[in-house]
Amino acid sequence: MVPFSALNALEYCPRRFYYEYVQAEMLVNALVLEGQLLHQRVDQPAVFAEKGVERIHRLYLASERLHIAGYLDALEEEAGKLVPVEYKRGREGRWLNDHIQLCAQALCLEEYLPHLAPLSHGYLFYFGSRRREQVLFLPELRQKTLESIQLALALAREPRPPAPLQGKTARRCRDCSLLPICLPEEVRALQEQQERGNATKSLLEIF
Repeated sequence: MVPFSALNALEYCPRRFYYEYVQAEMLVNALVLEGQLLHQRVDQPAVFAEKGVERIHRLYLASERLHIAGYLDALEEEAGKLVPVEYKRGREGRWLNDHIQLCAQALCLEEYLPHLAPLSHGYLFYFGSRRREQVLFLPELRQKTLESIQLALALAREPRPPAPLQGKTARRCRDCSLLPICLPEEVRALQEQQERGNATKSLLEIF
């Protein structure tokens, strides 16, 4: 089973996903610890009713059909509609990793509740900005989430981690807690050195 959080890591970086969820490598730096502390209250199972909204905290979900499982931070009932909520440290991100994690939880919920209409949206709450971002479960996001699940299952069968991120996406490495294990700059330098060696060898073979 692929944890919901693993889909988040995979969208951020396939190499990070491999280290965390295939090789079980984990480093707790200041940012990770801050996130864990902020999450403590959310991680306590509870049921609330506030301003006309009922909320269940820490709900376990699993789907054998989709091969995903994990905890949903909160499920709200608002005007007769169910709305999943995921809590995150920091501010709204520039990538879809949080959206995919939330959508996977929605797909699980829909499997539990086939008699209800498909969920239209959920919320990402960011502690850094104290704001909620509404996430629409559009067909494109649903399809990308399903593709992420299949990619996670395929990568988990690989004997080695994927290569480090390249190009513009490589700037994500500076914010990654697994940087000391991943060593992306060193790996990229070795790859470039090997490619130059192969090119020289090909030229010599011509002569």
